[in-house]
Amino acid sequence: MTDAFTEDQIEAARVLFAQPATFVMGCAKIEQLPAPDLPEVAFAGRSNVGKSSLINALVGMNKLARASNEPGRTREVNFFDLGGRLRLVDLPGYGWAKAGKQVTKKFQNLGRDYLRGRVSLKRVYLLIDSRHGLKSVDTEALDALDEAAVSYQIVLTKADKLKKGEGAAMAAQTLKAIAKRPAAYPAVLVTSSDKGEGMPELRAEIMRACEIV
Repeated sequence: MTDAFTEDQIEAARVLFAQPATFVMGCAKIEQLPAPDLPEVAFAGRSNVGKSSLINALVGMNKLARASNEPGRTREVNFFDLGGRLRLVDLPGYGWAKAGKQVTKKFQNLGRDYLRGRVSLKRVYLLIDSRHGLKSVDTEALDALDEAAVSYQIVLTKADKLKKGEGAAMAAQTLKAIAKRPAAYPAVLVTSSDKGEGMPELRAEIMRACEIV
């Protein structure tokens, strides 16, 4: 379900992601975004799908991206710099009800505005809980990404919670579900932030998407 990478590509990606990662800024308005002077990849997904854990696992730091105990607290577009080579972007989570419809819409619109107008955005990684697969709330996100014509790839999270073989089965099912979507990248990654599963391949995917050599 994933592209094959050579040992050299995996090693180059490991070296890239071993560089210092720092928090740049959080933006609540589109006017606050940093200059689009570095390639960017963004991470999207339902609240509590494991975005913060995944970003931290990618860079080997426990507290770069901070998760909140209250779903939907990540209401800004957060930017992280990786060694001056690229930026990792944490988009507001979706699918949370507590904040009320008006607030929810505001932050969903912020994410949509970022997706539509960001020339430096190379790919969006849409995180899906591997135990549950695609839900109806994810369909809205898929539609928005297709509408924005932004290349996106599905990343299944929390694979360590699955039984043997279930991750591959869910990846195949997910790939089939997105097969006709115009902006979907035709490969699904299976990951575990806790165990490190799929992280070398995700790093290599990001490096290739950003055309870093």
